[in-house]
Amino acid sequence: MPGVAESTGRRDLVCRWGPVAAWAATIWLFSTEYFTGDGTSRVLVPLLEFFLPRAAPELLSQLHGLLRKLAHVTEFALLALLLGRALMRSHRTLAWLAWRVLPMAVAWAILDEWHQTFVPRRVGAVTDVLLDSAGVLLGFAVFAAWRARFNSGRRSRV
Repeated sequence: MPGVAESTGRRDLVCRWGPVAAWAATIWLFSTEYFTGDGTSRVLVPLLEFFLPRAAPELLSQLHGLLRKLAHVTEFALLALLLGRALMRSHRTLAWLAWRVLPMAVAWAILDEWHQTFVPRRVGAVTDVLLDSAGVLLGFAVFAAWRARFNSGRRSRV
């Protein structure tokens, strides 16, 4: 029968890394043929038409493309936040975290684009890896600011 410390350790591992794994799987799902440009246009373009009823079709198409590119930044910003949270411990410096979070998240971006080269109607693109990497940097910056605020609030209570 597992001891309390072992059970707590396992629970901590799941609480820290479960969200990372779930989000990485979600990113992988976004790279399937269900989320091609044609697939997302069936949902996003009608929404854009609803909010911009007088917009020309060309503008709606450009906005759809922009939203798809912003999705790259957003999904990898969230991945960086979750990785930072998973690795964060009070004794770990921000530099230590950066040297782990940034390569891990960018590696996932590269693997994600490579994965798309095998998916029908998808392509892997270096520009998308660059967008993903920008998202990683943004997410880590937000994480760093959150951690600094968390640490300063923690010290002021002691």
